Amino acid sequence: MREWLVGGALIEGPGGLLLVCNRRRNGWLDWTPPGGVIDEGEELLAGLTREVAEETGLSVTRWVGPRYAVDAEAPGLGWRLRVEAWLAAEYEGELRVDDPDGIVVDACFVDPLACGERLRGGHRWVVEPLGAWIEERWPDTRTFGYQVRGTDPHSLVVTRR
Repeated sequence: MREWLVGGALIEGPGGLLLVCNRRRNGWLDWTPPGGVIDEGEELLAGLTREVAEETGLSVTRWVGPRYAVDAEAPGLGWRLRVEAWLAAEYEGELRVDDPDGIVVDACFVDPLACGERLRGGHRWVVEPLGAWIEERWPDTRTFGYQVRGTDPHSLVVTRR
């Protein structure tokens, strides 16, 4: 089973929360907070800082958290995912999209009340924890668990554990 550690960035700025638009391998577009897979041997916050800089041009100088963690397991697809979402307490730079991986194609600060619309159609393990954090802004760490059943990415059944 493939296992991934992913860092997610909660970055608030002018106009709201920073979201990035990702073009997936199948051409599908989805909006998420910036972040990505942490390279093997890399510390999570170092990897998250690198991912944010690559995707958005912003340099995070101080993190707080994590604010939430997600564990998702998809045995039929052969993967397990662990996500830690951290709040950027301080950052600098200008927002620009120049992702060397070619995945992030757009980025913008979104009013929290409009995030739900932007996130519509995204993976449940992304949308639910982020939506709950936007609504409550808790100061501690909360954990969300998901079981993903199926082998066809278009007809997965996702349940919360």
